[in-house]
Amino acid sequence: MAILTTIDRPDDPRIDDYRDLTTADRRPDRPGGRGLVIAEGVVVVRRLLESPYPVRSLLGVPRRLEELEPDLEKIHVPAFATDATTMADAVGFHLNRGVLAVADRAAEPDAGDLLAGARTVAVCEGVGDHENLGSLFRNAAALGIDGILLGPGCSDPLYRRSVRVSMGHVLRVPFTRLAGSWPASLDTLRDSGFTVVALTPRADAEPLATAGLAGERVALLVGAEGPGLSDEALDAADRLVRIPMASGVDSLNVATAAAVAFHAVTGGG
Repeated sequence: MAILTTIDRPDDPRIDDYRDLTTADRRPDRPGGRGLVIAEGVVVVRRLLESPYPVRSLLGVPRRLEELEPDLEKIHVPAFATDATTMADAVGFHLNRGVLAVADRAAEPDAGDLLAGARTVAVCEGVGDHENLGSLFRNAAALGIDGILLGPGCSDPLYRRSVRVSMGHVLRVPFTRLAGSWPASLDTLRDSGFTVVALTPRADAEPLATAGLAGERVALLVGAEGPGLSDEALDAADRLVRIPMASGVDSLNVATAAAVAFHAVTGGG
């Protein structure tokens, strides 16, 4: 089981992984980045413990660590207990959720391997907002999407805010980055038997409800909040579909639009 230790100083070197998280929880290739996966709150920490990411340790107030006691019996890593003030001083902000866990990153799957067993996947272009990406992963998990492929301009799914907003589902939905030039790399999906379907508000796109996508092997292509998909990505898609809008509304948030499309293709997961 986890090794429980009490910490009473924010500068204790045993909790260096948690220090100044507002600047240090980024990818290894970013300035000051440690490249760790960081989970916040009991629910998300539990999902991290169940994930393939190698957990390094936990840090939390005693009450939250007690809630995780059945989960901690299954692992052999340090669990540091401290008070809320010490925790805030170490982390750099007050943490309402009361518990954190850190893990090392796991290797992303090969795109071909991810697609081999998949029926419906999402492909993202330019989704640079961490919260939008986290919400998209949560929707994908809820509605039975088998994986997510990231094109150019997408944010890091394992950034702390993305993990939190996804409620930890970014740790459960397989994802990888599409290699090669964009949008030619979409041929990887076609070669694996997928129809590439771009979601766009364009008037010449087919209405989603009558597109007949349910049950098909589909790769749903979604773009950034605001600009949407690039002209190059739209031209590279096999089909264009739209979600009809009420008068006076031109588009939905990308994660919301994706959820509507996910439901239409999978029948609700």
